[in-house]
Amino acid sequence: MKTLSFIFGAVAIMLSDIMCAVVAFNYCDILWGAKTAGYSAPASTAFVYAIPYLIGIVICVVLTIVFRKKSKI
Repeated sequence: MKTLSFIFGAVAIMLSDIMCAVVAFNYCDILWGAKTAGYSAPASTAFVYAIPYLIGIVICVVLTIVFRKKSKI
């Protein structure tokens, strides 16, 4: 159980890093597109890409806590 707790904790950290990279890239892409290519969506639309990552991070953190508690029993 301790190993599973560690694995899900590491996955949560990796997901947060990947989320930051994806949102930043899409924000810059949409911002550039709005200025030069005529995109109609605002750049803040890129934050919608964070929703699935946030759900995955919450699930991983909950599983980390559950496995950590089970390993102490």
